[in-house]
Amino acid sequence: MSADATMPPRDTFAALRIPNFRRYILALFTLTLGVQIQGTVVGWQIYDLTRDPLALGLVGLAEALPAISMSLFAGHVADTHDRRRIALLALSALVGCSLALWWLGHPAPIGGVPLTAPSRVHAIYAVIVVSGLARAFLQPARQALSAELVPRTLYSNAITWRSGSWQLAAVLGPALGGLLYAVGGITLSYAVDAALMMFAVLVLFSVRHQSPAREASGEPMRVAILGGLRFVFADRMLLSALTLDLFSVLFGGAVALLPLFAGEILKAGPTGLGLLRAAPAAGAVISSVLLTRFPPFAHSGRNLLLAVTGFGLCTIGFGLSTSLPLSIAFLVLAGASDMVSVVIRSLMLQMRTPEALLGRVSSVNQIFIGSSNEIGAFESGVTARWWGAVTSVVVGGIATLGVVATLAWRVPALRKLKQLKA
Repeated sequence: MSADATMPPRDTFAALRIPNFRRYILALFTLTLGVQIQGTVVGWQIYDLTRDPLALGLVGLAEALPAISMSLFAGHVADTHDRRRIALLALSALVGCSLALWWLGHPAPIGGVPLTAPSRVHAIYAVIVVSGLARAFLQPARQALSAELVPRTLYSNAITWRSGSWQLAAVLGPALGGLLYAVGGITLSYAVDAALMMFAVLVLFSVRHQSPAREASGEPMRVAILGGLRFVFADRMLLSALTLDLFSVLFGGAVALLPLFAGEILKAGPTGLGLLRAAPAAGAVISSVLLTRFPPFAHSGRNLLLAVTGFGLCTIGFGLSTSLPLSIAFLVLAGASDMVSVVIRSLMLQMRTPEALLGRVSSVNQIFIGSSNEIGAFESGVTARWWGAVTSVVVGGIATLGVVATLAWRVPALRKLKQLKA
Protein backbone atom coordinates (compact mmCIF):
# COMPACT_ATOMS: atom_id res chain seq x y z
CA MET A 1 0.00 0.00 0.00
CA SER A 2 1.38 3.43 -0.92
CA ALA A 3 2.01 6.18 1.61
CA ASP A 4 -0.75 8.28 0.06
CA ALA A 5 -3.24 5.46 0.51
CA THR A 6 -2.68 5.44 4.29
CA MET A 7 -3.33 9.19 4.64
CA PRO A 8 -6.78 10.33 5.87
CA PRO A 9 -8.98 11.90 3.19
CA ARG A 10 -8.69 15.64 2.82
CA ASP A 11 -11.32 17.48 4.89
CA THR A 12 -12.67 20.15 2.55
CA PHE A 13 -14.56 21.85 5.41
CA ALA A 14 -11.83 21.63 8.06
CA ALA A 15 -11.50 25.37 8.73
CA LEU A 16 -15.27 25.91 8.66
CA ARG A 17 -15.68 23.48 11.56
CA ILE A 18 -14.24 26.21 13.81
CA PRO A 19 -17.17 28.42 15.00
CA ASN A 20 -15.24 31.70 15.14
CA PHE A 21 -13.87 31.17 11.64
CA ARG A 22 -17.39 30.44 10.35
CA ARG A 23 -18.58 33.74 11.78
CA TYR A 24 -15.57 35.49 10.31
CA ILE A 25 -16.37 34.07 6.87
CA LEU A 26 -20.02 35.14 7.14
CA ALA A 27 -18.96 38.68 8.08
CA LEU A 28 -16.47 38.76 5.20
CA PHE A 29 -19.09 37.48 2.76
CA THR A 30 -21.69 40.06 3.84
CA LEU A 31 -19.16 42.90 3.82
CA THR A 32 -17.94 41.98 0.36
CA LEU A 33 -21.49 41.69 -0.95
CA GLY A 34 -22.17 45.26 0.17
CA VAL A 35 -18.87 46.56 -1.20
CA GLN A 36 -19.52 44.98 -4.60
CA ILE A 37 -23.04 46.42 -4.80
CA GLN A 38 -21.60 49.80 -3.90
CA GLY A 39 -18.79 49.53 -6.46
CA THR A 40 -21.19 48.62 -9.24
CA VAL A 41 -23.58 51.46 -8.47
CA VAL A 42 -20.86 54.07 -7.91
CA GLY A 43 -19.22 53.18 -11.24
CA TRP A 44 -22.47 53.38 -13.15
CA GLN A 45 -23.54 56.58 -11.35
CA ILE A 46 -20.22 58.34 -12.00
CA TYR A 47 -20.19 57.35 -15.66
CA ASP A 48 -23.84 58.38 -16.02
CA LEU A 49 -23.04 61.80 -14.54
CA THR A 50 -19.80 62.43 -16.49
CA ARG A 51 -19.59 60.13 -19.56
CA ASP A 52 -15.83 60.29 -19.01
CA PRO A 53 -13.67 57.13 -18.69
CA LEU A 54 -11.11 59.12 -16.71
CA ALA A 55 -13.78 59.81 -14.07
CA LEU A 56 -14.08 56.05 -13.56
CA GLY A 57 -10.34 55.82 -13.02
CA LEU A 58 -10.47 58.67 -10.51
CA VAL A 59 -12.89 56.64 -8.37
CA GLY A 60 -10.12 54.08 -7.92
CA LEU A 61 -7.51 56.74 -7.27
CA ALA A 62 -9.71 58.44 -4.65
CA GLU A 63 -9.78 55.18 -2.68
CA ALA A 64 -6.20 54.04 -3.35
CA LEU A 65 -4.26 57.14 -2.32
CA PRO A 66 -5.58 57.37 1.26
CA ALA A 67 -5.36 53.57 1.59
CA ILE A 68 -1.70 53.60 0.52
CA SER A 69 -0.82 56.61 2.66
CA MET A 70 -2.12 54.96 5.86
CA SER A 71 -1.38 51.29 5.15
CA LEU A 72 1.97 50.98 6.93
CA PHE A 73 0.71 52.74 10.04
CA ALA A 74 -2.48 50.65 9.95
CA GLY A 75 -0.39 47.47 9.78
CA HIS A 76 1.56 48.60 12.83
CA VAL A 77 -1.71 49.23 14.68
CA ALA A 78 -2.92 45.74 13.71
CA ASP A 79 0.24 44.23 15.19
CA THR A 80 0.03 46.16 18.48
CA HIS A 81 -3.72 46.15 19.23
CA ASP A 82 -6.65 43.74 19.23
CA ARG A 83 -7.23 42.94 15.55
CA ARG A 84 -10.92 42.15 15.95
CA ARG A 85 -11.59 45.54 17.56
CA ILE A 86 -9.71 47.38 14.81
CA ALA A 87 -11.67 45.51 12.14
CA LEU A 88 -14.95 46.40 13.88
CA LEU A 89 -14.09 50.10 14.05
CA ALA A 90 -13.00 50.22 10.41
CA LEU A 91 -16.08 48.32 9.28
CA SER A 92 -18.29 50.73 11.24
CA ALA A 93 -16.68 53.59 9.31
CA LEU A 94 -17.57 51.82 6.06
CA VAL A 95 -21.17 51.63 7.24
CA GLY A 96 -21.08 55.41 7.61
CA CYS A 97 -19.75 55.76 4.06
CA SER A 98 -22.59 53.58 2.74
CA LEU A 99 -25.15 55.73 4.55
CA ALA A 100 -23.53 58.87 3.14
CA LEU A 101 -23.79 57.51 -0.42
CA TRP A 102 -27.43 56.60 0.22
CA TRP A 103 -28.10 60.15 1.41
CA LEU A 104 -26.30 61.65 -1.59
CA GLY A 105 -28.37 59.42 -3.87
CA HIS A 106 -31.49 61.45 -3.10
CA PRO A 107 -32.43 64.10 -5.69
CA ALA A 108 -32.05 66.94 -3.17
CA PRO A 109 -30.00 65.77 -0.18
CA ILE A 110 -28.98 69.20 1.16
CA GLY A 111 -31.81 71.38 2.44
CA GLY A 112 -34.12 70.38 -0.38
CA VAL A 113 -31.79 71.99 -2.95
CA PRO A 114 -30.84 69.67 -5.85
CA LEU A 115 -27.10 69.11 -6.33
CA THR A 116 -25.50 69.85 -9.68
CA ALA A 117 -23.83 66.91 -11.40
CA PRO A 118 -20.26 68.18 -10.67
CA SER A 119 -21.12 68.79 -7.00
CA ARG A 120 -22.62 65.32 -6.65
CA VAL A 121 -19.56 63.74 -8.26
CA HIS A 122 -17.21 65.65 -5.93
CA ALA A 123 -19.23 64.58 -2.90
CA ILE A 124 -19.09 60.94 -3.99
CA TYR A 125 -15.32 61.19 -4.40
CA ALA A 126 -15.06 62.62 -0.87
CA VAL A 127 -16.96 59.64 0.55
CA ILE A 128 -14.71 57.26 -1.39
CA VAL A 129 -11.63 58.94 0.15
CA VAL A 130 -12.99 58.22 3.65
CA SER A 131 -13.76 54.67 2.54
CA GLY A 132 -10.12 54.29 1.46
CA LEU A 133 -8.91 55.36 4.90
CA ALA A 134 -11.21 52.85 6.60
CA ARG A 135 -10.09 50.12 4.24
CA ALA A 136 -6.45 50.84 5.10
CA PHE A 137 -7.13 49.75 8.69
CA LEU A 138 -9.62 46.99 7.89
CA GLN A 139 -7.51 44.94 5.48
CA PRO A 140 -4.41 44.16 7.59
CA ALA A 141 -6.50 43.68 10.73
CA ARG A 142 -8.97 41.23 9.19
CA GLN A 143 -6.32 39.30 7.24
CA ALA A 144 -4.12 38.88 10.32
CA LEU A 145 -7.20 38.04 12.40
CA SER A 146 -8.05 35.12 10.12
CA ALA A 147 -4.66 33.57 10.90
CA GLU A 148 -5.42 33.77 14.63
CA LEU A 149 -8.73 31.91 14.28
CA VAL A 150 -7.34 28.65 12.83
CA PRO A 151 -4.33 26.44 13.63
CA ARG A 152 -1.32 26.68 11.33
CA THR A 153 -2.02 23.27 9.79
CA LEU A 154 -5.31 24.63 8.39
CA TYR A 155 -3.87 27.79 6.84
CA SER A 156 -4.18 26.59 3.24
CA ASN A 157 -7.76 25.39 3.75
CA ALA A 158 -8.73 28.60 5.55
CA ILE A 159 -7.17 30.80 2.86
CA THR A 160 -9.05 28.93 0.14
CA TRP A 161 -12.36 29.38 1.98
CA ARG A 162 -11.56 33.02 2.74
CA SER A 163 -10.76 33.77 -0.88
CA GLY A 164 -13.65 31.67 -2.16
CA SER A 165 -16.24 33.35 0.07
CA TRP A 166 -14.94 36.76 -0.99
CA GLN A 167 -15.23 35.74 -4.62
CA LEU A 168 -18.72 34.25 -4.17
CA ALA A 169 -19.90 37.57 -2.75
CA ALA A 170 -18.17 39.27 -5.65
CA VAL A 171 -20.22 37.10 -8.03
CA LEU A 172 -23.53 37.94 -6.40
CA GLY A 173 -22.80 41.57 -5.49
CA PRO A 174 -22.39 43.10 -8.96
CA ALA A 175 -25.36 41.21 -10.39
CA LEU A 176 -27.46 42.22 -7.39
CA GLY A 177 -26.19 45.79 -7.69
CA GLY A 178 -27.19 45.96 -11.35
CA LEU A 179 -30.62 44.50 -10.54
CA LEU A 180 -31.20 46.88 -7.63
CA TYR A 181 -30.13 49.84 -9.76
CA ALA A 182 -32.50 48.81 -12.54
CA VAL A 183 -35.43 48.17 -10.17
CA GLY A 184 -35.11 50.84 -7.49
CA GLY A 185 -32.41 53.22 -8.61
CA ILE A 186 -29.55 54.63 -6.57
CA THR A 187 -31.31 55.02 -3.22
CA LEU A 188 -32.51 51.38 -3.02
CA SER A 189 -29.07 50.11 -4.06
CA TYR A 190 -27.24 52.11 -1.40
CA ALA A 191 -29.86 51.24 1.25
CA VAL A 192 -29.27 47.51 0.69
CA ASP A 193 -25.50 48.13 0.72
CA ALA A 194 -25.73 49.90 4.10
CA ALA A 195 -27.94 47.16 5.57
CA LEU A 196 -25.44 44.46 4.53
CA MET A 197 -22.56 46.41 6.06
CA MET A 198 -24.46 46.75 9.34
CA PHE A 199 -25.12 43.02 9.40
CA ALA A 200 -21.41 42.36 8.84
CA VAL A 201 -20.60 44.48 11.91
CA LEU A 202 -23.04 42.45 14.03
CA VAL A 203 -21.62 39.11 12.84
CA LEU A 204 -18.01 40.16 13.38
CA PHE A 205 -18.97 41.40 16.85
CA SER A 206 -20.19 37.85 17.60
CA VAL A 207 -16.68 36.43 16.98
CA ARG A 208 -15.47 35.60 20.49
CA HIS A 209 -11.77 36.18 20.15
CA GLN A 210 -9.13 38.56 21.45
CA SER A 211 -5.70 38.89 19.90
CA PRO A 212 -2.95 37.46 22.14
CA ALA A 213 -0.87 39.92 24.10
CA ARG A 214 2.39 40.83 22.38
CA GLU A 215 5.47 42.15 24.06
CA ALA A 216 6.58 45.60 23.00
CA SER A 217 9.53 45.41 20.62
CA GLY A 218 11.19 48.47 22.12
CA GLU A 219 11.74 49.89 18.63
CA PRO A 220 10.92 53.51 17.83
CA MET A 221 7.51 53.75 16.13
CA ARG A 222 9.03 54.79 12.80
CA VAL A 223 11.26 51.71 12.80
CA ALA A 224 8.42 49.42 13.87
CA ILE A 225 6.07 50.77 11.18
CA LEU A 226 8.64 49.97 8.49
CA GLY A 227 9.15 46.43 9.82
CA GLY A 228 6.80 44.92 7.26
CA LEU A 229 8.59 46.60 4.35
CA ARG A 230 11.98 45.46 5.61
CA PHE A 231 10.74 41.89 5.94
CA VAL A 232 9.22 41.75 2.45
CA PHE A 233 12.24 43.29 0.73
CA ALA A 234 14.54 40.86 2.57
CA ASP A 235 12.52 37.86 1.34
CA ARG A 236 13.24 37.69 -2.40
CA MET A 237 10.66 34.95 -3.02
CA LEU A 238 7.81 36.82 -1.33
CA LEU A 239 8.84 40.09 -2.97
CA SER A 240 8.79 38.44 -6.41
CA ALA A 241 5.30 37.01 -5.86
CA LEU A 242 3.94 40.38 -4.71
CA THR A 243 5.62 42.18 -7.61
CA LEU A 244 4.12 39.73 -10.09
CA ASP A 245 0.60 40.41 -8.89
CA LEU A 246 1.24 44.13 -8.50
CA PHE A 247 2.08 44.67 -12.15
CA SER A 248 -0.39 42.14 -13.54
CA VAL A 249 -3.25 43.88 -11.73
CA LEU A 250 -1.85 47.32 -12.51
CA PHE A 251 -1.70 46.63 -16.26
CA GLY A 252 -4.70 44.31 -16.43
CA GLY A 253 -7.21 46.72 -14.85
CA ALA A 254 -10.02 46.15 -17.37
CA VAL A 255 -12.66 46.00 -14.61
CA ALA A 256 -12.56 49.78 -14.14
CA LEU A 257 -13.71 50.24 -17.74
CA LEU A 258 -16.63 47.80 -17.55
CA PRO A 259 -19.26 50.59 -17.41
CA LEU A 260 -17.84 51.92 -20.69
CA PHE A 261 -17.72 48.45 -22.30
CA ALA A 262 -21.25 47.66 -21.08
CA GLY A 263 -22.69 50.97 -22.24
CA GLU A 264 -20.89 51.70 -25.52
CA ILE A 265 -19.19 48.59 -26.90
CA LEU A 266 -21.43 45.71 -25.81
CA LYS A 267 -24.67 47.78 -25.54
CA ALA A 268 -25.65 45.81 -22.42
CA GLY A 269 -26.83 48.52 -19.98
CA PRO A 270 -26.80 48.30 -16.14
CA THR A 271 -27.88 44.64 -16.10
CA GLY A 272 -25.07 43.71 -18.49
CA LEU A 273 -22.66 45.67 -16.33
CA GLY A 274 -23.68 43.58 -13.33
CA LEU A 275 -23.05 40.38 -15.30
CA LEU A 276 -19.66 41.61 -16.50
CA ARG A 277 -18.60 42.62 -12.98
CA ALA A 278 -19.75 39.26 -11.63
CA ALA A 279 -18.00 37.18 -14.29
CA PRO A 280 -14.41 37.27 -12.90
CA ALA A 281 -15.67 36.35 -9.45
CA ALA A 282 -17.79 33.52 -10.91
CA GLY A 283 -14.64 32.04 -12.40
CA ALA A 284 -12.85 32.52 -9.10
CA VAL A 285 -15.60 30.70 -7.19
CA ILE A 286 -15.42 27.72 -9.55
CA SER A 287 -11.64 27.75 -9.17
CA SER A 288 -11.83 27.99 -5.37
CA VAL A 289 -14.14 24.97 -5.15
CA LEU A 290 -11.63 22.94 -7.15
CA LEU A 291 -8.73 24.25 -5.07
CA THR A 292 -10.25 22.95 -1.82
CA ARG A 293 -9.83 19.46 -3.30
CA PHE A 294 -6.79 19.99 -5.52
CA PRO A 295 -4.48 22.60 -3.91
CA PRO A 296 -1.95 24.10 -6.36
CA PHE A 297 0.98 23.94 -3.95
CA ALA A 298 3.00 20.98 -5.28
CA HIS A 299 4.55 23.22 -7.95
CA SER A 300 3.71 26.61 -6.47
CA GLY A 301 6.07 28.81 -8.50
CA ARG A 302 5.24 27.26 -11.86
CA ASN A 303 1.49 27.39 -11.16
CA LEU A 304 1.70 31.01 -10.05
CA LEU A 305 3.39 32.03 -13.31
CA LEU A 306 0.95 30.00 -15.42
CA ALA A 307 -2.03 31.52 -13.59
CA VAL A 308 -0.91 35.10 -14.23
CA THR A 309 -0.15 34.20 -17.86
CA GLY A 310 -3.72 32.95 -18.23
CA PHE A 311 -5.00 36.17 -16.66
CA GLY A 312 -3.08 38.27 -19.21
CA LEU A 313 -4.29 36.22 -22.19
CA CYS A 314 -7.92 36.47 -21.05
CA THR A 315 -7.56 40.23 -20.58
CA ILE A 316 -6.46 40.54 -24.21
CA GLY A 317 -9.36 38.36 -25.33
CA PHE A 318 -11.86 40.48 -23.40
CA GLY A 319 -10.50 43.69 -24.91
CA LEU A 320 -10.94 42.35 -28.46
CA SER A 321 -14.40 40.86 -27.93
CA THR A 322 -17.57 42.58 -29.20
CA SER A 323 -19.91 39.81 -27.97
CA LEU A 324 -21.41 39.93 -24.46
CA PRO A 325 -21.34 36.11 -23.94
CA LEU A 326 -17.74 35.89 -25.20
CA SER A 327 -16.69 38.85 -23.02
CA ILE A 328 -18.27 37.16 -20.00
CA ALA A 329 -16.44 33.92 -20.82
CA PHE A 330 -13.05 35.67 -20.98
CA LEU A 331 -13.73 37.39 -17.66
CA VAL A 332 -14.75 34.07 -16.06
CA LEU A 333 -11.48 32.48 -17.17
CA ALA A 334 -9.52 35.53 -16.00
CA GLY A 335 -11.13 35.24 -12.57
CA ALA A 336 -10.36 31.53 -12.36
CA SER A 337 -6.70 32.17 -13.20
CA ASP A 338 -6.47 35.05 -10.74
CA MET A 339 -7.88 32.89 -7.94
CA VAL A 340 -5.03 30.41 -8.30
CA SER A 341 -2.45 33.18 -7.97
CA VAL A 342 -4.30 34.73 -4.99
CA VAL A 343 -4.34 31.44 -3.06
CA ILE A 344 -0.66 30.69 -3.73
CA ARG A 345 0.46 34.21 -2.85
CA SER A 346 -1.71 34.37 0.28
CA LEU A 347 -0.40 31.08 1.64
CA MET A 348 3.17 32.10 0.83
CA LEU A 349 2.68 35.34 2.77
CA GLN A 350 1.05 33.68 5.75
CA MET A 351 3.54 30.78 5.95
CA ARG A 352 6.68 32.88 5.59
CA THR A 353 5.68 35.72 7.95
CA PRO A 354 6.07 35.62 11.76
CA GLU A 355 2.74 36.10 13.57
CA ALA A 356 3.91 39.33 15.21
CA LEU A 357 4.53 40.85 11.75
CA LEU A 358 1.37 39.63 10.00
CA GLY A 359 -0.44 42.97 10.25
CA ARG A 360 2.48 44.96 8.86
CA VAL A 361 3.26 42.48 6.10
CA SER A 362 -0.46 42.33 5.21
CA SER A 363 -0.41 46.12 4.91
CA VAL A 364 2.52 45.87 2.48
CA ASN A 365 0.52 43.28 0.57
CA GLN A 366 -2.37 45.76 0.52
CA ILE A 367 -0.10 48.41 -0.99
CA PHE A 368 1.24 45.98 -3.59
CA ILE A 369 -1.98 44.19 -4.46
CA GLY A 370 -5.08 45.80 -2.99
CA SER A 371 -4.29 49.36 -4.00
CA SER A 372 -2.92 48.29 -7.36
CA ASN A 373 -6.54 47.53 -8.31
CA GLU A 374 -7.45 51.18 -7.80
CA ILE A 375 -4.24 52.55 -9.33
CA GLY A 376 -4.73 50.12 -12.20
CA ALA A 377 -8.25 51.55 -12.57
CA PHE A 378 -6.76 55.03 -12.83
CA GLU A 379 -4.15 53.82 -15.35
CA SER A 380 -6.93 52.21 -17.41
CA GLY A 381 -8.97 55.41 -17.33
CA VAL A 382 -6.02 57.52 -18.50
CA THR A 383 -4.97 55.15 -21.29
CA ALA A 384 -8.61 54.71 -22.38
CA ARG A 385 -8.88 58.45 -22.82
CA TRP A 386 -5.59 58.51 -24.80
CA TRP A 387 -5.97 55.39 -26.95
CA GLY A 388 -9.55 54.20 -26.54
CA ALA A 389 -10.91 51.49 -24.26
CA VAL A 390 -10.11 48.49 -26.48
CA THR A 391 -6.47 49.44 -27.07
CA SER A 392 -6.04 50.24 -23.37
CA VAL A 393 -7.19 46.78 -22.27
CA VAL A 394 -5.25 44.87 -24.96
CA VAL A 395 -2.01 46.73 -24.24
CA GLY A 396 -2.53 46.06 -20.53
CA GLY A 397 -2.86 42.33 -21.16
CA ILE A 398 0.30 42.30 -23.29
CA ALA A 399 2.17 44.20 -20.55
CA THR A 400 1.04 41.55 -18.03
CA LEU A 401 2.58 38.81 -20.18
CA GLY A 402 5.78 40.84 -20.32
CA VAL A 403 5.92 41.02 -16.52
CA VAL A 404 5.49 37.23 -16.23
CA ALA A 405 8.26 36.59 -18.75
CA THR A 406 10.61 39.04 -17.02
CA LEU A 407 10.15 37.57 -13.53
CA ALA A 408 10.37 33.98 -14.80
CA TRP A 409 13.71 34.89 -16.37
CA ARG A 410 15.15 37.10 -13.62
CA VAL A 411 13.98 35.08 -10.58
CA PRO A 412 14.48 31.38 -11.44
CA ALA A 413 13.95 30.44 -7.77
CA LEU A 414 10.33 31.53 -8.08
CA ARG A 415 9.87 29.42 -11.20
CA LYS A 416 11.37 26.40 -9.41
CA LEU A 417 9.48 26.84 -6.12
CA LYS A 418 7.83 23.55 -5.17
CA GLN A 419 5.77 22.69 -2.09
CA LEU A 420 4.04 25.18 0.20
CA LYS A 421 2.77 23.50 3.35
CA ALA A 422 2.46 24.07 7.06
